[in-house]
Amino acid sequence: MNKKYLILHGWGGSDFPHWQSWLAGELAKNYSTVSFLKFSDFDFPDKNRWMNELKKELEEFKPDVVICHSIANILWFQMCHEFVLVELEKLYLVAPPSLKCDIAELNSFYPCATPTNLYAKESLLITSTNDPYLSVDEAKSLQKSLDIPMKILENAGHINSDSGYGEWPWILENIIE
Repeated sequence: MNKKYLILHGWGGSDFPHWQSWLAGELAKNYSTVSFLKFSDFDFPDKNRWMNELKKELEEFKPDVVICHSIANILWFQMCHEFVLVELEKLYLVAPPSLKCDIAELNSFYPCATPTNLYAKESLLITSTNDPYLSVDEAKSLQKSLDIPMKILENAGHINSDSGYGEWPWILENIIE
């Protein structure tokens, strides 16, 4: 079966050379069906606008796998609180920011509580030992409250192109297995 992959970028987008851009291209090369949703005004994101855009994409595209990066994780959490979603096969939560984030441009996404249902059969939290937006202790607390497996990358920063994550073969291998 040809799976459908939905890639959700964070604040500022995930244009080349970001791993999400690379991943979209790699999936497409293998004839997978990919939606790399471009949210409106991603430098000044608005939770309600992004939720409407994501809700429409979920209804129309009907993904099997969703890969979130950065603030898209918080967006997914908010979606889980607001709606009953169709259950995914897999959900990847990559480099979520703290649930106590206080960046002015992201204020509309907060406050945010941990959802009790992620609407996915399998989920994986992926974080880094030195992410400036989420400490390891916060990541462990988030993992515990979500009750899902976690992979901690050593010194991977915010797991973006600034920290060397352009091509990221590990994520490709893990989402297509």
